[in-house]
Amino acid sequence: MNAKNPVVRSLVTALFWLAVVVILFYVVLPFYWMIKTSLTAPGSLSAEALLWFPKHITLQNYQLVFAGQPFGRNLLNSFVVSAGTVLISLLLSVLSAYALGKFRFKGKSVLMYVILAVSVFPQIAVLGGMYTTIKALGLYNNVFGLMFSYMIFTLPFTVWTLTSFVREIPTELEEAAYVDGATPLQTLFKVLLPVMTPALVTTGLLAFINAWNEFLFALTFTSNDSARTASVAIGNFSGASQYESPFGQIMAASVIVTIPLIILVLFFQRNIVSGLTAGAVKG
Repeated sequence: MNAKNPVVRSLVTALFWLAVVVILFYVVLPFYWMIKTSLTAPGSLSAEALLWFPKHITLQNYQLVFAGQPFGRNLLNSFVVSAGTVLISLLLSVLSAYALGKFRFKGKSVLMYVILAVSVFPQIAVLGGMYTTIKALGLYNNVFGLMFSYMIFTLPFTVWTLTSFVREIPTELEEAAYVDGATPLQTLFKVLLPVMTPALVTTGLLAFINAWNEFLFALTFTSNDSARTASVAIGNFSGASQYESPFGQIMAASVIVTIPLIILVLFFQRNIVSGLTAGAVKG
């Protein structure tokens, strides 16, 4: 078949856009259904379950989310834990990535594979050991305990990602800084760190999303709303009575916790694209 044939080109274009539509439908439909359900009156959920649009749009579910439980506190906990985890992880990862990416020392390859191996274990495999550690440190039902536990899956990811990026930074930048009398730390924070901004934003955002959505550790290491995150709070929603379904509130809360992530992605989209493509083309 000749690719330059107009019929072939039209067929390829049609198949391409068909694939785009199918993928968009698959990705967007669950989020649309979540929004639609959250705007449906609690008493009409069963009757309007199969409708594409609610008959009467209402914000009652959003009001019930904050009226029935301290969901605002849960959102604040999620933000504090996620932001704290990302800041600590990035600080440690920048130092580690600089050492692993620019210095030669014995056991570097072994250390890199050990870091990678930590990320291979599923959360449930380390849950018992982490629970014992958190209790022994007195961090149970504490946001700092969640930050400490979350770093077990954010640190390996951030270290590996930033190390790959640091390796691609031209050595001439470091050499010029050393000639001017800069120390290794000054070189890192004053010369290399500005160059690493796209990678830091991309890595930090992905780590933030992982921490924001985390459920198992947050469920295990908290006992009340003083440290409970939004993901766990949503799982604890219940109706005002045993006959009332909390499904509308769950959908409304899910929309609320998704909005900050969408805003972050839209705000940092240029940095994300730069970070994802950094190092892809060399020379």
